[in-house]
Amino acid sequence: MSMSRIGKKPIPIPKDVQVELADDMITVRGHRGSLSRPINPAVNIVVEDGQILIKKRDDSPATNALGGLTHALVANMVTGITTGFSKVMDLIGVGYRVELQGNQLVFNLGYSHPVNFALPENISAKIEKQTRLTLEGIDKELLGLTCDRIRRLRPPEPYKGKGIRYADEVIRKKAGKTGKK
Repeated sequence: MSMSRIGKKPIPIPKDVQVELADDMITVRGHRGSLSRPINPAVNIVVEDGQILIKKRDDSPATNALGGLTHALVANMVTGITTGFSKVMDLIGVGYRVELQGNQLVFNLGYSHPVNFALPENISAKIEKQTRLTLEGIDKELLGLTCDRIRRLRPPEPYKGKGIRYADEVIRKKAGKTGKK
């Protein structure tokens, strides 16, 4: 069995990005910052001719899968350093809103108290009309985890669709009770 198709593809290194390999760690640096990640010993990473190649050490299915995973993770590091990632979230519901106070998001979500949410380092937030939140960062994994933690503050409910959701998310609504006559 050969390595996954994605794992075989070389990852091009843009001209303003430096890639360093040391002691089972890969570090990618650019104008937006730097990201580091440990490398699984089952795969080898080689930097040559302005591109990154992922090589596997044996032919087991687990190593084959690790090759594709490592490729995706390293490619996300390079993309994050060059262009960054962003996610947009909407607050749906009467009186639901969010404010940015320093490095804290303050949510009003229909609870008896405002909910404070501290943004992690390297994640920035922009707010439009108090109900649309755009989160940006260079680390795709941290951005996704942060969005998930925010969504869990008030997940969308299936009857009216109220809650915090991703802008591209579709909530399937259920039919409510019908009145007896």
